[in-house]
Amino acid sequence: MTEPDVLDLWEHSVREHADGPALVTPHRVLTYRDADRLTDAWAGFLAERGAGPGELVGLAFGDPARTVLGMLAALKAGAGFTVLDDRLPPAARTALVARTAAAVWLGDGAHAPEGAHVPHGPADDAATEPERPVRRAGGSDVAYVLFTSGSTGRPKGTVVERDALRRFAAAVASRLELTAHDRWLQVASLGFDVLIEEVFPAFAAGAAVVCREDTRALDAEELHIALARTRITVVELSTQYWLEYARWLDGNGAATPKTLRTVVVGGERMDPAPYRRWQARQPAALAHVYGLTECTVSSTFYTGLLPSDAEEVPLGTALQDVEISIRQNGRPVPDGGTGEIHIGGPLLARGFLDDEEATAIRFVPDPYAARPGARLYRTGDLGRIGPDGQLVFLGRVDDQVKIRGHRLEPARVERALCEGGGVGQAVVFPDPETGTVLWAFTVPADPAAAPLPGEAVRLTGADRDALVAPLEAQLPDWAVPRVLYRVSVLPKNPHGKVDKRRLATWAATASATSGTPAAASTAEAPGIAQEPLNGVLALFREVLDAPGLGPDDNFFDHGGQSLLALRLLARLRESQPAAAGLRASALFTAPTPRLLAEALAGRAVAHP
Repeated sequence: MTEPDVLDLWEHSVREHADGPALVTPHRVLTYRDADRLTDAWAGFLAERGAGPGELVGLAFGDPARTVLGMLAALKAGAGFTVLDDRLPPAARTALVARTAAAVWLGDGAHAPEGAHVPHGPADDAATEPERPVRRAGGSDVAYVLFTSGSTGRPKGTVVERDALRRFAAAVASRLELTAHDRWLQVASLGFDVLIEEVFPAFAAGAAVVCREDTRALDAEELHIALARTRITVVELSTQYWLEYARWLDGNGAATPKTLRTVVVGGERMDPAPYRRWQARQPAALAHVYGLTECTVSSTFYTGLLPSDAEEVPLGTALQDVEISIRQNGRPVPDGGTGEIHIGGPLLARGFLDDEEATAIRFVPDPYAARPGARLYRTGDLGRIGPDGQLVFLGRVDDQVKIRGHRLEPARVERALCEGGGVGQAVVFPDPETGTVLWAFTVPADPAAAPLPGEAVRLTGADRDALVAPLEAQLPDWAVPRVLYRVSVLPKNPHGKVDKRRLATWAATASATSGTPAAASTAEAPGIAQEPLNGVLALFREVLDAPGLGPDDNFFDHGGQSLLALRLLARLRESQPAAAGLRASALFTAPTPRLLAEALAGRAVAHP
């Protein structure tokens, strides 16, 4: 009997929906029959060049649709695939190309390695069907390798097998109730694991994957237009991207397009307030997801209506073939107990590419499992499973702090700070000098109340009391922050976490200037409009964390990427009237502070 394979899902959709759309691009619609013939030809091309079971095919296209076709073709050749992110700097790309040791590279993007091929299509004679290589791959053979940043900064290559991909695609298609009538918009960066979730569940259901022309980031307005124009039914957004879209909808009094039925959101902790606002105002449903690359993307889904008393947006319940448990020191905790989230089951990755030590640390044996050889992935996330069976995120294991002999989850205090309405985001940690007093850095919900980028304004008097009083009413004394600052943004380090060192530096600067009142920061705001280059340059430096950035330095050459671009544009709109309506694409034509300032000056003249 033939072993089940991920391609079985594709072949079923080809049989059942041959004339239905599989891949939609701005210039062409490929039916399942069309895409099947094309990827058969590509698979033959790959097999002739050494692709097969146990080997990798590298993909470096600038076109998302070709990337999707290449993924499918690699699997048909029996090989796995890896996708080279076009945002990586040249040295990092070169290192990843060397580490993957791919048998063949396909690609035509500027980031493609030397010698990359562009495969041919099927023969012009429609009667001549391309021959697909004989499938020899098994469920334990590699399906793909994707890279994530490890704690050391060296990317880790996660190896996911074909059986895990098959089970994952079927489970997500079932949980989201996907049908052949669905259209899933591909928006994730190529090389990011969400790409897997955008593609394979849709193909498993006979749905269409809708691709953009390139990988450029869409701002909120462009996303909204794309969703409506292409009649999208499902889209997946990172938490921060979704927040930007939600704010844009609210600010413009708009509703999600009529065809959009589900927005999948995940990647960061979700605050309940915007979640409730969306559910009260927007027709499209939300699916809050949680997972890791090492566990084949998403492991849990929450699709319910958030209760009014919920302090967290649940991570949901496990997908089929996913096992979630809460453990302390490797042992399961009683029902409702708090501990580290562990993920088990057949969706776990094989491990990390050529890194047995890291694999052994994170992928551990499960001594309590009934089946031999069972493994668990230690997520490093804290959580609990509630009485309703929903998994709830409670922070990171390494985020626990000790204040005056008490253990504290800062997320508890951060949630309380955000509940008052005046605070949009908050981070809490002990003061770096003594570790005995909690500091809180808050981002105001009203952008007009934010200080200049890179500044921390110490709160005093009534401003401080307004935030501290509610905390004193619900938290023990030792858990109440006694030093509070207001900042324009919570800066992130290269690993995507809040950069507490930089916040401490801002605080030190604020102390050195002897507590300049918040009004002084606001008073300088008109100067930004009068000197657009200075204001734009300051924002470039802040968003990119590049204090030495010059007026002619390129945003993308200094680590700029899609979410940073959205953040930069949002900050520009707050401080520069001429930036209203500015699209993300403007950064591609004006990628330096000088060019962008000139563009803003031109807009100001055109629209006084």
